[in-house]
Amino acid sequence: MIKLIATDMDGTLLNSNNEIQDGFYEVFNEIQEKEIIFAAASGRQYYNLLDRFKGIEEKMMFIAENGTFVVYKGEELIVNSLDINLARELIKIGRTIKNSYIILCGKKSAYIESCDERLIEQTQKYYTRYEIVSDLTKIEDDILKVTICDFSGSENNSNKYFDDYRDKAQIAVSGEIWLDITAKGINKGVAIEEIQELLNIKHEETMVFGDYLNDLEMMSSAYHSYAMENAHDDLKKVARFIAKSNDDSGVVHAIKAMLNK
Repeated sequence: MIKLIATDMDGTLLNSNNEIQDGFYEVFNEIQEKEIIFAAASGRQYYNLLDRFKGIEEKMMFIAENGTFVVYKGEELIVNSLDINLARELIKIGRTIKNSYIILCGKKSAYIESCDERLIEQTQKYYTRYEIVSDLTKIEDDILKVTICDFSGSENNSNKYFDDYRDKAQIAVSGEIWLDITAKGINKGVAIEEIQELLNIKHEETMVFGDYLNDLEMMSSAYHSYAMENAHDDLKKVARFIAKSNDDSGVVHAIKAMLNK
């Protein structure tokens, strides 16, 4: 019996038009009837996720900011902060990367220090609460994540700038233009393992879905691990199953198949 379902958002539960897959709300109601916990596990901000699931947010779990902040039915379960001094070091490096911008992800808000229209557009997609400030290193907040918005491509560009920090922080390519840096050892997979321990849920009672490299560790946190058909090849190698693409309602189809067994 499945007790926990966790799905990534972009490229996974959301289709290419940034819409939640057809049939989701119907299957969500079935999940609720069976008392299965449904979690959105995303690099997105918690407040952004709340908006996306308006109307059912009080029934859901949110694994936000790549596993650094977990809230269930309005109650904080987990906060995995990044050391603020380390965050400030990362900010200084991020400022040297051409064609890239920094988003400092705090518990209260996200922060940026540029008014570039491209950055504003991308920030508004994923961060409902954000502020434009003069100096990110002066921010006082619980820092969850340092994100690089890299318009030259994160995997082959900004990712290389932080090689000296891989023993100090968790560095994940989370999208074509996104690089996410969290506290060492903190990721979606670790968050799910912490949830499993807190709520007495087993590995084989967990179902997860993802599409990109920030979902790698999540695949090992559940027996029922699904990479989307449109997923990064490296994710498909570690997932146990392949779901239909995000544009073919792959998450919804896989959950329905599970419920019908």
